[in-house]
Amino acid sequence: MVITAKQVNELRKKTGAGMMDCKKALIEADGDMEKAIEILRKKGASVAAKRAEKSANEGLIVTKVSDDKKRGSIVEVNCETDFVAKSDNFISLAKDIINNVYEKQPASVEELMAENKSLQDKVTEVLGTVGEKIEISRLANEQTTDGILVDYTHMGSKLGVLVKFDKVINGADDLYSLGKDIAMQVAAMNPISVNREEIPKETIEKEIEIYKELAIKEGKPEKILDKIASGKLNKFYQENCLIEQTFIKDNSKTVGDLIKEFNNEHNTQVEIDLFHRFHLGDDKK
Repeated sequence: MVITAKQVNELRKKTGAGMMDCKKALIEADGDMEKAIEILRKKGASVAAKRAEKSANEGLIVTKVSDDKKRGSIVEVNCETDFVAKSDNFISLAKDIINNVYEKQPASVEELMAENKSLQDKVTEVLGTVGEKIEISRLANEQTTDGILVDYTHMGSKLGVLVKFDKVINGADDLYSLGKDIAMQVAAMNPISVNREEIPKETIEKEIEIYKELAIKEGKPEKILDKIASGKLNKFYQENCLIEQTFIKDNSKTVGDLIKEFNNEHNTQVEIDLFHRFHLGDDKK
């Protein structure tokens, strides 16, 4: 039976599988589209073994927050190509995964997948359909009793953020709007911590060492090296600590100023407790 390019393209659009895999499946199915789809799905286990050594650096960041903003999750799901990341099958799988993470609240990917046969089967099925390696690389869950959680996704779901605010006595609805701006800030400016106290001592010591070495190379006298390093370290804090960063929508204020203004206006004591920023291609922690 002759399989046309139109049939192959139609199957590829429906499944996200590679052109050759689609053609082979259609030949095996004698041109029956539904049977070809089933053949691709059943390939999952064997495809997984073949693709195990491949790199999966594309994919999606997906988030979910409860209606009352008290509970939230964020997950990175990876595949090999952007084409598959945009396919309906992969998007549907990512939604299934975030729903599982949100409902089960696992501490790790291993815990999520352990004895979760329905999700394991779903991953295998989609893997067989699209013909690429698929992996869940990282996840995070957060809950709060006296605050709210705010999520934000950007760049075609290639970047996602989850921010936790605590000590919300008043103005939770207004805080959600401010929270979206701060989540966008995290996405755009990539801070490494909420405040300077959270930055590891080793990181600070390394920065100071670099500043001093640069100053020596510039011929600065030894007696002012500490002062120079201190000034540069403050600049480092301003660029890397969320609270000290200049607000992207108004460079006359810092994020800390926004929180302070909100607290004064609403007679509350809101604090940014933590954030998660997942970006495709970043080191997966």
